[in-house]
Amino acid sequence: MRPEHRGEFEKRGGRGPRVFAPGDLKLLLLSLIAELPCHGYDLIRRIESLFDGAYSPSPGVIYPTLTFLEESELISGDADGGKKRYTITEAGRLFLSEQVVALDGVRMRIDVSKRSLRGHDRPPEIHEAVHNLRHALHSHHGRWSPEEIVRVAALLNGTAQAIADGKAP
Repeated sequence: MRPEHRGEFEKRGGRGPRVFAPGDLKLLLLSLIAELPCHGYDLIRRIESLFDGAYSPSPGVIYPTLTFLEESELISGDADGGKKRYTITEAGRLFLSEQVVALDGVRMRIDVSKRSLRGHDRPPEIHEAVHNLRHALHSHHGRWSPEEIVRVAALLNGTAQAIADGKAP
């Protein structure tokens, strides 16, 4: 991990990168409950399976979000053997139907996050090199000449192919 990012990592309890954008978890939980009413623990396991086991949300994130959804009357929680079983309300269904595009975005970000989380077993030197590449690309600030586009695209594509083939570029 780059030293300048270590403080952010430590502030978050050493848990790694943020997985959900603001509002994503609320929308995802609502959609999962709409598919199948369940308990909080079941939702944790279902989200974990969406990430192929690479991420599991903590109860400290899930239950306050469920409380928010319940207080917003988008879900209802009924006691079932000492645990709450959550179901979507009509207001929740209406809200979800209005958020189809946003939910598609959440699912797309989950796929991206899943790949990123799986990549955390890469050596730090590779992460550093990827960071340097991103920095170099962002430093152009949109000032790309047609020649520079062709040159950089060829470099990136050649390097990607060399990595995939296991050969030097």
